[in-house]
Amino acid sequence: MASSTATPLRPGTEPALISIRRTRLREVPEMRWAAASSALFLLGLTAQLGGAPSWVATALYLACYGAGGWEPGLAGLRALRAKTLDVDLLMVVAAIGAAAIGQVMDGGLLIVIFAVSGALEAVATARTEDSVRGLLDYAPDTATLITGGEERAVEAAGLEVGAEILVRPGERIAADGTVLGGASEVDQATVTGESMPVDKCTGDEVFAGTLNGTGVLRVRVDRRAADSVVARIAGLVEEASRTKAKTQLFIEKIEQRYSAGMVVATLAVFTVPLAFGETLRDSLLRAMTFMIVASPCAVVLATMPPLLAAIATAGRHGVLVKSAVVMEQLGTTTRVAFDKTGTLTRGVPELTEIRCLGTESSDEAILRLAAGAEHASEHPLARAIMRAAHRRGLDVPPAEDFIAQPGRGVSALVDGRHIRVGSPAAVLPAADENATAIVETLRARGATAVVVLGDGIPIAVLGITDQVRPEAATAVTALTASSGAPPVLLTGDDHTTAVQLAAQVGITEVRANLLPEAKVSAIRDLEAGGARVTMVGDGINDAPALATAHVGIAMGGAGSDLALQTADAIVIRDDLTTIPAVIALSRRARRVVLANLAIAGAFIAVLVTWDLVGHLPLPLGVAGHEGSTIIVGLNGLRLLRSAAWRRAQQAHAEPKVSP
Repeated sequence: MASSTATPLRPGTEPALISIRRTRLREVPEMRWAAASSALFLLGLTAQLGGAPSWVATALYLACYGAGGWEPGLAGLRALRAKTLDVDLLMVVAAIGAAAIGQVMDGGLLIVIFAVSGALEAVATARTEDSVRGLLDYAPDTATLITGGEERAVEAAGLEVGAEILVRPGERIAADGTVLGGASEVDQATVTGESMPVDKCTGDEVFAGTLNGTGVLRVRVDRRAADSVVARIAGLVEEASRTKAKTQLFIEKIEQRYSAGMVVATLAVFTVPLAFGETLRDSLLRAMTFMIVASPCAVVLATMPPLLAAIATAGRHGVLVKSAVVMEQLGTTTRVAFDKTGTLTRGVPELTEIRCLGTESSDEAILRLAAGAEHASEHPLARAIMRAAHRRGLDVPPAEDFIAQPGRGVSALVDGRHIRVGSPAAVLPAADENATAIVETLRARGATAVVVLGDGIPIAVLGITDQVRPEAATAVTALTASSGAPPVLLTGDDHTTAVQLAAQVGITEVRANLLPEAKVSAIRDLEAGGARVTMVGDGINDAPALATAHVGIAMGGAGSDLALQTADAIVIRDDLTTIPAVIALSRRARRVVLANLAIAGAFIAVLVTWDLVGHLPLPLGVAGHEGSTIIVGLNGLRLLRSAAWRRAQQAHAEPKVSP
């Protein structure tokens, strides 16, 4: 890596995103109005306690009313016009009522605390959006376009599919694409989360926003900027902060009835004492106090901040959850189903074994011949052979008379020898028992066997496998511990290969040879048995199962467009250990929601009882009720801290939470 190149930034720790987040928070309107309202209130209080003329303090308090109350008041009037009663409007009315009976400072306190409470949810929402939008800031603004042999700088956002761009050492790649020429190492941490740079050469895929190393790459643009992996994922979760969880929707269903009942009760609290001889001022003060303490602000705020905070935290650590509903549902998972290729494995075949036959001298000699024959092939297995040759630093000889036969292999003249590389069924003579035995041995290990012929004689058998993700076994163990049931493997691969893979990662239940509709049936079978299944996949064939499952999770690095669109959550860094962590985070968020509801209900019950059977001072009612709103809001926002994710990672062994 060139010394002038900045160290690649990682989501959750990078100074750039932290700066962006702070800037956006300053621009949140609710934050500005809450700050203005608080400042005006403090100025009014200072004027009142400092002996300034009463009109000065009153003017400052009324300005506080305007700054903190105009927005919820306007929203409440719009709701009232639509024949719905909004709690925000009730709070503004209560504050105005307090001012009407001479309690201007108390009403101002209500406005301030209510404005701050509303700003808390806005903060959580803004941070959730930033965790998504910040991903887009990795992509460079410009790219070097190659046209007619000439180079020129262009806007990266305007790159068309098929365009060829040049990526110099230390530059960030401007678009998703395929390497046409050159070789380099690319730091893909921003997209896949891989800690080490990945070698890239001709034919390899690269992603927008990843950092090129010491080589020069010519890249063909495969997707426009708006369709890149990062952009697609960001777009899918753009509306996450505006989505309501089921518990929140339930609260909103009862909010209208509760608010109407509260208005009736407030009128009763005002008129009944008045009818029995209580003064107008005392009756109105009691009624205003009742309206304040009985309002369900804290109950309404109990749900969304914890779930939105959990979404933001998960997003910073590589899991983008599309909605609060999904964040809530993740915690009810009792069984996880995995796809195999591209999910538990990397989805990229790798040459793992070379078995020489006859008198061939060495593995390197065989690999040189095979790579020479496969150099012009676009088959994934050919790419695996080429990658193996490049990794070993072999000089791949040129090939002549190249012929590719779909489904059978390739042939070419390499170093004066006629080399053929293909499937055993297509190229291996049935009489060659030694080679056949090797092929069967490799297949029993879950590998794909490829036979190499030299001048018509078998000279080697190559074993190619899809590499298991190194963290797969750890993730499976964690999910088994936290859910109480081991994950199940659902794959379209043959049974032998699937069982071999399952044994490596610790999965005991395997369902193989599944077409897409069979995966759906398997999910339904599991859920019919009482399980709440979270399906993890990456391909187009996984999309129906992702849609059917209780929660669908897609692998973001190499996931298909359909899988990304269908899934409820996306593992952007392709790190399987984030799945048990986000499930644990969801369970903690659910516990915080329940705690918040208990806190809010207790405050309301105590304050209402106090006001009805005794005499609750308005300032104490304001402080108690709106203080409870702040308490539940801050309690939910605790999940924004990095410590919340660390605790989730350490909670793999905790017992599952009942739905």
